Amino acid sequence: MEAKYEMIPAKEKLANAVQIIKGAILRSQQRALGTVNQEQLALYYGIGRYISANTRTKNWGKGFIEGICEQLRKELPGLRGFSARNLRNMRTFYEEWQALESPNLAVQTAKLENDKQKSFIETNRDSNLAVPTAEIQGKDEIRQLQLTISPDFPIAEFFSISFTHHTAILSNVKSYEERKFYIQFAADNKVKCEDLEQLMKDDLYYHQGSLPNNFRRTIPDQLQAYRAITMFKDEYLLDYINTEELFIRDKDRDERVIEQSIINNVKDFIMTFGRDFAFVGNQYHLEKFGVEQFPDLLFFNRELSALVCVELKDGPFKTAYLGQLAGYLRILDDEVRKPNENPSIGIILCKSANKKFVEYVIQDYDKPMGVATYKTSADMDDRLKKLLPPVEDLEKLL
Repeated sequence: MEAKYEMIPAKEKLANAVQIIKGAILRSQQRALGTVNQEQLALYYGIGRYISANTRTKNWGKGFIEGICEQLRKELPGLRGFSARNLRNMRTFYEEWQALESPNLAVQTAKLENDKQKSFIETNRDSNLAVPTAEIQGKDEIRQLQLTISPDFPIAEFFSISFTHHTAILSNVKSYEERKFYIQFAADNKVKCEDLEQLMKDDLYYHQGSLPNNFRRTIPDQLQAYRAITMFKDEYLLDYINTEELFIRDKDRDERVIEQSIINNVKDFIMTFGRDFAFVGNQYHLEKFGVEQFPDLLFFNRELSALVCVELKDGPFKTAYLGQLAGYLRILDDEVRKPNENPSIGIILCKSANKKFVEYVIQDYDKPMGVATYKTSADMDDRLKKLLPPVEDLEKLL
């Protein structure tokens, strides 16, 4: 087959390739009214297969794709989406997803008979999914894409998101499971491509269950909820806290020491906490019906467009902390939040927490909250702590 190709002059091969892709585009456009996205993806997959077959075998020389692109512009004025870069993206789209094709694909081919042949999708998840690829006339055969997929593959979502979304996903993540997740997420939340790219950069897939929170249930805008999830870590290293001042008096004083260390190093804390945070104040004064409240730390996050209230706790997580934080958030939303801002978010920062327990109890609260833990650079191994004198003896020495 390769020898036969080589006998054809380059100019003739170029003209033939242009006519094949041009014909596929025109027929695809005719059928696109009812199933725009599905048809477009099928078209791009078929073109990607065709380009892959000819470029990977070196049948086409250097600059051939650019030649196709230039000729298509001349023959189909106003055509969009078929730049040289996009043609290469189509090749990638085919090559990255061809692993889903059935092993016996080679014998499941069919030649086009006429333009009336319609595309279809069999959505029966108990059997192979037949999805027609772009229909290319000429000596090339047209094959149906036989996908062997697991029951949990988001096939409907796969065909509902745009090619631009697919390109972004293929460019940013490599694992099969991650790609499935972002396909499902983009379809469910109708996410803009630029927002999806940012969430992938933020590693949303690996942040899903890290911070115990109720964001997805309490923040109506699911994109906003996922942004909040990626914004906060489940553990922070506060290595600038003077640990020599801790654990020698009462617990409340220890919390004030931690808070003051954060205030004195607020720039470091913001850098540790994440991007786009602005410090509003500590022991921020709130009042409602004559009752005064003083949340430990108050920030504003520009990306979330929301106030972020942080409560510091020196010790393990307690359920009572959630009620206290929910009260602060209620007052902040009623008295401090601007009309154009999103509901306030609360974070409890404590020494330790049982994640599963926190996830369990936090779901009963209707204010967006999460629980994170912190460590200092002087946190010691338990075996080492046992060698030190009791706290009471340390107090006497000091």
